[in-house]
Amino acid sequence: MLNFERKGNGKETLVLLHGFMENCSIWNDMEPHLSENFSLLKIDLPGHGQSEIAAEIQTMELMAEELKKVLDDQNLTQIHLLGHSMGGYTSLAFAEKYPEYLKSLTLFFSTYFPDDAEKKEQRIKSYRIIKDAFAHYARAGVPNLFNPNERDTLEGKIETALEIALSTNNLGALASVKGMVERTDKKHVLENLDVKILVLAGKHDNAVKTEVMIKNLPDRTNIKSYVLDCGHNGHWEKPSICAEIINTELLHHLPKNLIL
Repeated sequence: MLNFERKGNGKETLVLLHGFMENCSIWNDMEPHLSENFSLLKIDLPGHGQSEIAAEIQTMELMAEELKKVLDDQNLTQIHLLGHSMGGYTSLAFAEKYPEYLKSLTLFFSTYFPDDAEKKEQRIKSYRIIKDAFAHYARAGVPNLFNPNERDTLEGKIETALEIALSTNNLGALASVKGMVERTDKKHVLENLDVKILVLAGKHDNAVKTEVMIKNLPDRTNIKSYVLDCGHNGHWEKPSICAEIINTELLHHLPKNLIL
């Protein structure tokens, strides 16, 4: 079963899924702001952190199935689910397969769009370097996921992100990239899911086409979006603001579609 940690004392359970080349420690900066209101379940996805590789190709559907095993083991049947980047793709797959488990779904610097042809080609071309020169791959990619206008002030956070990336099993990363290539469009999940849907996005996110993604969100009263002045990693760049939005939106209400 996947490695996980439980923190916090809240009545509501918030499940946190990290992204590619990350692990459950990425939530450490947000945890103090969330743990009073939520019981947190932080999970290492397959091939990341202390979780073993699940398959040669780790599809988002396979990861969703592994998540369900943890929830069933912990006797959790009603959860708030939040996923960063690849964790968001997994969350969408989970919402499609097991909607009855959800009280809310949060896409955290992630997207419901599949890879376009160019992105798929980039991922496929990365297979060899991930396998044979993973450290170079991580060092080249991780800094680009942060707001380029704040690289100096974010230097410590970038180093933390890089350390976590370098600790990832390269074959686990490879299996996950292969799984991401196979992702399908999940907009229909947002169109049909009858729970609160929250979308947090970054104005300077080089991994997500934020403007297009926000513009094409289904026009439903249960969906709210926020665009923050940061890159792809709100959990490191704007942890207190992100946590405040999550606390307020999942337990209360705020005006729709704010730009922060």
